[in-house]
Amino acid sequence: MAYINIINGRIIAPSGIIEGGSLLIRDGKIADVSHTPLLIEAAQQIDAGGCYVAAGGIDIHVHGGGGRDFIEATPEAFLAVAEAHARYGTTAILPTIAAQPVKVFEQAIHSCETVRNEPRQGARILGLHLEGNYLNPVMRGGQEADYLSLPDKAEYVRLLDSTGVIKRWTAAPELTGALDFGRYAAERGVIVSLGHTTAGYEMVKTASEAGYSHVTHFYNAMTGVHREGMFKHEGTIEAVYLTDSLTVELVADGIHVPPAILKMVYKYIGAERIALVTDAMMAAAYDGEASMYGGRVILENGVCILADHSAISGSIATVSRAIRTMTHLAGVPLPDAVRMASETPARILGISDRKGTLAKGKDADIIIFDDNICIKTTIIEGSVVYRTT
Repeated sequence: MAYINIINGRIIAPSGIIEGGSLLIRDGKIADVSHTPLLIEAAQQIDAGGCYVAAGGIDIHVHGGGGRDFIEATPEAFLAVAEAHARYGTTAILPTIAAQPVKVFEQAIHSCETVRNEPRQGARILGLHLEGNYLNPVMRGGQEADYLSLPDKAEYVRLLDSTGVIKRWTAAPELTGALDFGRYAAERGVIVSLGHTTAGYEMVKTASEAGYSHVTHFYNAMTGVHREGMFKHEGTIEAVYLTDSLTVELVADGIHVPPAILKMVYKYIGAERIALVTDAMMAAAYDGEASMYGGRVILENGVCILADHSAISGSIATVSRAIRTMTHLAGVPLPDAVRMASETPARILGISDRKGTLAKGKDADIIIFDDNICIKTTIIEGSVVYRTT
């Protein structure tokens, strides 16, 4: 048996923070979490040095990193992005494909099937999130308009019949055929997420009854309260607040959503329904200069934007930055920020029986970080994939 013994840590456990705690890993699983030192002679010992020990981040919306993007749709790109984000606290990842020709979706499906169970030095690849092509052009944001379309039943049935790796699909429910799409995809076990949408309260309510259960990058690419003529109308944002069955995700870079609004979402929706995501582009987790999408997207003031300055087009965030933003800028208690980065996305994905918290018997997906939320060690399913010297 292979043992790793983490000692002298502030362990963020479901019951609270365990000061000076120890955590034992055996054969890739968490074997014990203790308030007192665990002495296992055969174990590899990691001294946390008083740093925090937490469940690894599960990023359910990420496009790229390390200078690569999932729309390359190659096994090499998938592995490179997963490895880049592991250095910043991501232990499991849901590769996201933006609006593209359907052949790119098909290539991404093949690549995902090829690599998701391979041993690697990066985050565990859990499946695919298709963010397109059934999006409202009015709210396309950084999505390419040429690829957007109404839901095509023959198309989505064929894609879902071809694979089991599509775990999530974003669509605008107000589009013709989008409610039927939501029902069908949800029946197939796909998390159907509303996004890039102008849906008001009645449509959001109807969508939630038709299989839509999640909200893509809450506050971005959707309407808020607005005037039509003399009168005010609710937008998608207000409708989401009023629909308790929906979970939401936040791009917690402090730019996509201002810290005060991050604080408000936490206050009124709560950590149990919020997943922190990066929505990261290829320039994330990368020290080099990334040429993004033929110059269509540029990096400016810490965020990816369209070169014509018409819209935000993604972030350069990491899981560690998301936790840091929520704690340091939005004033969220650290255990809840970690919960939103790990436990809540695990529950959304239906994998909380094996991931998302530091509990006996679960996968040893663990990060160690300091007070500034700088990652010191990343452990994925019991393997140390990153450690600072």
